[in-house]
Amino acid sequence: MSVVSSPAYRRALQFITLMGVVSLLADMVYEGSRSLSGQYLALLGASGAVVGLTAGIGELIGYGLRLVFGYLSDRTRRYWLLTILGYSLTVIAVPLLALANAWPLAVGLLMVERLSKALRSPAKDTLISYAADRVGAGKGFGLHEVLDQIGAVLAPLLLAGILAFSGSFQLAFGVLIIPGLLCMMVLLMARMRFPQPADLARHTPAITTTGFSRQFWYYLAGVALFAAASVDFALAAYHLQRLQIVQSAVIPALYALAMTVDAVAAFGFGLLYDRIGLGALVGVTALGALSTPLLFSDGLLTVIIGVVLWGAVLGAQESILRAAVGQLVPPDRRGAAYGLFHAGFGVSWFVGSACLGLLYDRALPALIGVSVALYLGSALVLFYVARRQ
Repeated sequence: MSVVSSPAYRRALQFITLMGVVSLLADMVYEGSRSLSGQYLALLGASGAVVGLTAGIGELIGYGLRLVFGYLSDRTRRYWLLTILGYSLTVIAVPLLALANAWPLAVGLLMVERLSKALRSPAKDTLISYAADRVGAGKGFGLHEVLDQIGAVLAPLLLAGILAFSGSFQLAFGVLIIPGLLCMMVLLMARMRFPQPADLARHTPAITTTGFSRQFWYYLAGVALFAAASVDFALAAYHLQRLQIVQSAVIPALYALAMTVDAVAAFGFGLLYDRIGLGALVGVTALGALSTPLLFSDGLLTVIIGVVLWGAVLGAQESILRAAVGQLVPPDRRGAAYGLFHAGFGVSWFVGSACLGLLYDRALPALIGVSVALYLGSALVLFYVARRQ
């Protein structure tokens, strides 16, 4: 019997698919809210500074607190509990935005949603890593990201249609309770069918007292440089609007294009990672270095190519960057490792985005140069890690 046709392989693939559907439905909830939150806060009377701070602080919460919850998940071994609690908070907080009648209340609910992301992510990634160990780390996380991004594309399009026909933000947020409830149903089904996902791994994880290897810390350094080099789409969209390279209505379509490329690239890079390992990440950083100058060019065709490359890099970020963590640390330390990974990525992304934004206002070539240099630095570090692996 081949590995692919074995019952253990099929069960691991079923688990990853179920968790991918959970992420698809959850993405419809929170990515839907993120596509509307800025203009909704403006309608409630918030200033531009409030909107900007809400986005920045929300990302710091969403990434930074994963360090705490990753450590907690390993200490308690309650991976399912933390995953379920995290998704529950999202399903409750986002639809309640329909009832928010003042911007401070809306900001509070958005912060709860970011907290829920931090709460569940390390535990969820640990659960998926066990099944991915059976089917291939890159393939497992790549498949999960494909399903995840379907929700990220569908929700903004759905809510745009609701607003176009009704003009009601309250209705748009209220509708999100439907995918939210479906998300919890599928999640609980996965919990019932796979109470011990660690059993899906090729080898039963042994409890060890070892810490993280030097190789893992080098990997985190490479990831930090990668995150700092990454351009947020909001800054690219600002550039497109400022130079009037495309009409305003086209910019969301370009974002949808990037999300579509993200889904396809995540699976492709996942398969490549399973064949050549961390060397695949070196190629990804090269694509990132190429995407920045294209995104900030003044030609439509070059910008579109830049968006496609940016989406491909994002797909790799969400799949093989996560997959590699599970291969570099002991199985019983994966929760803490994923917490460190996400926290480091988030803080570096926040600092990098702030610096790139300041550079854009002063000298666009400096922004491009710094981003490219950071990507190349990341490539060197990741190449070193890959060679040692």
